[in-house]
Amino acid sequence: MLIEIIKHTPLWVFVLFIVLIAMGYSQSKDRTVSRGRLSIIPIVMILLSFYGVLSAFGVLSIGIIFWFAGILIAVVVGIKAELQGVTFSTKNQLFFIPGSWLPLALMMALFITKYTVGVILARHLPVANSTLFIGIVSLCYGLFSGVFLARIIAIRRSILLVKSITNCHT
Repeated sequence: MLIEIIKHTPLWVFVLFIVLIAMGYSQSKDRTVSRGRLSIIPIVMILLSFYGVLSAFGVLSIGIIFWFAGILIAVVVGIKAELQGVTFSTKNQLFFIPGSWLPLALMMALFITKYTVGVILARHLPVANSTLFIGIVSLCYGLFSGVFLARIIAIRRSILLVKSITNCHT
């Protein structure tokens, strides 16, 4: 059965998988990025997860509500976390961000969830119409997105911290 599922998977899904691995791997390395570039991956992941909810369940309010709840929960919890080693250079307006495997893990979790939901929907399994299933999947999509969003909020807070320290010394 697994072989049949893989055989019927469109080629673009494998390409997306490789792209996500490459993007996630790049996040595992220390890097210096601009403000704009900092937001690209979180925006893409939020859009992918929202598309996951819409494509799987349509505009059902339960799916959207749980998706937003997942984002809210992850952001509230995530922005309280301190990101170690993140610095912002006021001179060149760039962030130094230490490498982390968390983005890759989140990207793979989102991909695997979306792939699994796609298989469940393609096989017309009865669980796909369950309110509990829709709620849990939508919450997961929201949580994944919310972690990316919380991480960006925490990184951007470092700008405010640097600016406030700089203003105190001038």
